[in-house]
This record gives sequence, structure tokens and C-alpha cells, in this order.
Amino acid sequence: MHAVTVVPGKSGSVALSEVAEPGSELGSVVVESLAVGVCGTDAEIARGEYGFAPPGKDRLILGHESLGRVVQAAAGGPVVGDLVVGIVRRPDPVPCPNCAVGEWDMCSNGLYTEHGIKERDGFMAERWRSDPDYLVKVDPELGVLGVLLEPASVVAKAWEHIYAIGHRTYWDPRTVLVVGAGPIGLLAALLARQRGLEVHVLDQVTGGPKPVLVEALGARYHSGTVADLGLSPDIVVECTGVPALIRQSAEAAAPGGIVCLTGVGSLTDRSAGGIESGLATTAVLRNLVLFGSVNANRRHYYLAARALSRADRGWLEGLVTRRFAPHDIVQALQRDPDDIKVILDFTA
Repeated sequence: MHAVTVVPGKSGSVALSEVAEPGSELGSVVVESLAVGVCGTDAEIARGEYGFAPPGKDRLILGHESLGRVVQAAAGGPVVGDLVVGIVRRPDPVPCPNCAVGEWDMCSNGLYTEHGIKERDGFMAERWRSDPDYLVKVDPELGVLGVLLEPASVVAKAWEHIYAIGHRTYWDPRTVLVVGAGPIGLLAALLARQRGLEVHVLDQVTGGPKPVLVEALGARYHSGTVADLGLSPDIVVECTGVPALIRQSAEAAAPGGIVCLTGVGSLTDRSAGGIESGLATTAVLRNLVLFGSVNANRRHYYLAARALSRADRGWLEGLVTRRFAPHDIVQALQRDPDDIKVILDFTA
């Protein structure tokens, strides 16, 4: 069968390769790929900046945002024909205390594996296997939009943690600022609107689909700097990882506010960009909480599935801006200014 593979650490090595069928040791359920999302992490791995092949292998099958159809079922799991998404992270084998209770997104010893990223082949293959416990059924009415479930799970976790932190004291949040209108930012805005919050989204582009999608949510779209907005948001969801924007977000947040960081920025640029200077003082004197959130566990996938099922289908369709066949993976990895979510269509 064919799969998109890469040699981790080697730029330009991404290719559509002939690979062996997945072995039964990888899981009792066989899934036929329908679509796989392409994200910034995939591009970083393709550039040689990150990624780890499975033990004993030179190449890694790319892709962690999956959507497939079950073609071989197992007892206690989805049945043949079900649409499913594969959970990205698997717990470490030790396991650490968090992994032992199913909170592998909070793994404390770093021995977890991740499909398409760290020591476990991904989903950019014609077929892949999984154990039933690591599959999440998708509402069939979503169709190909089920490929948004994995990024939505990341956002669902972020919102769960925001509310957990907020209840450290009396808390009545009303205003949210989302910095960055990529897939994570727009899905963060969606979930905020589903909670009845006033939402503002900031991004650098002034045209294309992003402003239209934000306004369709009943939110407000802005370009420029955080300071220009004149806002004092109770919650900031920062999705860019840009140091200057992280600091601006903290400075803009209301006293007692929460700043959730979901973007990691460039893995090759570790310059501080002035983020440390004054940030601690700002956080301490204004009782701010800045925290990072990444990945998701099974609970967050279920929360994300519920959020997507409640969303307007036309709005979700607007998030998918380009589609490519697997043999066009190199082109799919090249970002267009108007891109939101690019997918590989395995049915093409």
C-alpha cells in the first residue's frame, strides 16, 4: 500500500512510498483512510526540525489528524462501516501516574508515543490499525469534516483547563481574545461562542476567509496589534507561539485573567523576543495565570465530537480551504496565505 513517509531530521525526504500493510501487533481494528489533516507539525517534521521514527525504522509515516472507515472490526469496538478518528498519543509503558489513569496528555516522564510524530507511524496511509480503545466514533453526518476532530480535541482540552483554573476564585468570564486565526484559533473561537462568551479574534491578514468565518460566529475580527484593540479580556487563547504576542496578551489580560498558550512557534528560533522582561511582574501584580496546553486524552475527543456536532456544517466546511491527493503531499505542505485547514483526500 502507499503512505506518506519522511526520514525524521532530514529535510526534503517526504515522499509517497510503498510500505507494508500494518501488522496485527498494531491493533485489532483495520481502518481505511478517508482524509488526513495537514498541520504545522507535519511541515516541521518534513523540514527535518522534529519527529522520531518507530524503533528499528528509518522512515516515519506522517500524519496525526485522521479520519477513516472501519473495514475490519473487533469485539467491543466500532463496527465495520463506522467513521472513526485515531487518538494521537499513547501512554508510556511504565506508566507515569497520569498515563496510568488515562490522562496521557499530561504524561510526566515523556515516554509517551504519538502517531505521525514520535516513535509511532501516523495516519497518512491507505490503511492503518488501532486498538478499539484508541478510536473515537464520528457522527456520520459530519462526513469528511470529521477530520477536524483531532484539532478540536486540543481546543476542548484547553477550554477544560481554562475553566478549571478559573474556578480557583470567584470567576465570571465574559470576554475572550483569540490570537491567531488558524484552525486552532477558529475552533477556540467556536467553542467560546458555544459557551456564550464575547469573542474577539486577532490575526495579521485582512482579507480571505478568516474575517468572514469569525463574523459568521457572531465574533469580531481584528488585525494589528493586541494593544491597538483596547480590550481587557478575561481569557486569552494565544495560538501563534510568537514571543511578542505572548507578552502583549499577558499585558492586555484583565486582572485575574487567564492566558492559555497553544502555539509553540518556531522550533528552530529559541530567541526570547523580550518575553521575560517584565512578564513575571505583570503576572504577579495582576494575579494572572499563563499556562500551556497541548494534546488531548479520550475525554477531550468526546467533548470535541459534541462541539462539532453542534456547529453549523457550512461554517465547518469553510475551515477546509484546500484538498490534495496523497501524491501531492509536497504541495500540500506549502502554506498559502489564505490557508486554514489543508487535507489529504485518500478517496481522490
